[in-house]
Amino acid sequence: MSIKCYETDYKNYGKCLCLDNGKIKLITTIDVGPRIVFFGFSDGENVLFEDVDRNFYEINNGYGVWYAYGGHRIWTAPEVMPETYLPDNSNVEAIFDNGTLTLTPPKTKFGKQFQMVIKMDDNNSVTIENKITNCSDKPAEFATWSVTGLAAGGTEIVPLCREDKGFLPNRTMSLWSYSDVKDERFTLTDKYVLLRQDPKIKKAFKAGFNVTGKQILYINGKNIFRMCFDEYKKTEYPDFCCNYETYTNDLFLECELLGELREYQPGETASVKEKWELTTTDWATDKVIEEFVSKI
Repeated sequence: MSIKCYETDYKNYGKCLCLDNGKIKLITTIDVGPRIVFFGFSDGENVLFEDVDRNFYEINNGYGVWYAYGGHRIWTAPEVMPETYLPDNSNVEAIFDNGTLTLTPPKTKFGKQFQMVIKMDDNNSVTIENKITNCSDKPAEFATWSVTGLAAGGTEIVPLCREDKGFLPNRTMSLWSYSDVKDERFTLTDKYVLLRQDPKIKKAFKAGFNVTGKQILYINGKNIFRMCFDEYKKTEYPDFCCNYETYTNDLFLECELLGELREYQPGETASVKEKWELTTTDWATDKVIEEFVSKI
């Protein structure tokens, strides 16, 4: 393995760690978070959203201010106050061993231990496992929620289930109260969903799906970001049984992967794993969509 891990200062994120294989690099915060705040080619642009101006935040009464910071983070589902928006502005323990970077923040005030395990290969991909351990003395119901904010201006492709179930339904779609089904950024077809990030449209939009295709794409300029994940299981997921959700506003677009929703015993760990791949293309977005859908 030719993976380098070194300390760096990245913009206004404080002390960070960088994984670099000479082709791609990934930067994580260790003064706060953790967050993955950069993912891209070693000499290229960031495919992730960077909130250097701290425009996306939530005031959590009695607990302080939670900042998105941008990029990739771990949450627990379902989304509730005050736990979801508990500020994570403390130092993160980081261990790099045998090509694997493990990031462990302090335990939360709600009895959860988060952990992010990142492994980069020699090509153009990384594997990320997000873990949440119930470190309280009581059972706790939750699901692991992996959230990745992507840079503005791209188009997301979400494949829909195409399994023939006869008289039974095969597709789930959840919509939030603020989601307008006629939103011009959102396109629903029989085979896939498109969601376009538009910096000129401030209103938020969110939808969830039962994604059985095990991957989504985000096309932004010449960069194609592919997120691959485990198959959809016959289990309980949050938000009317969605294993994948997506959100956009005028700043970014989010890819959100969800794990099993159930009661976890004291000491038990929940996790979700995903693989990020990065490629480039000279094709127009429509052609990339056509090629992607034909292979799912």
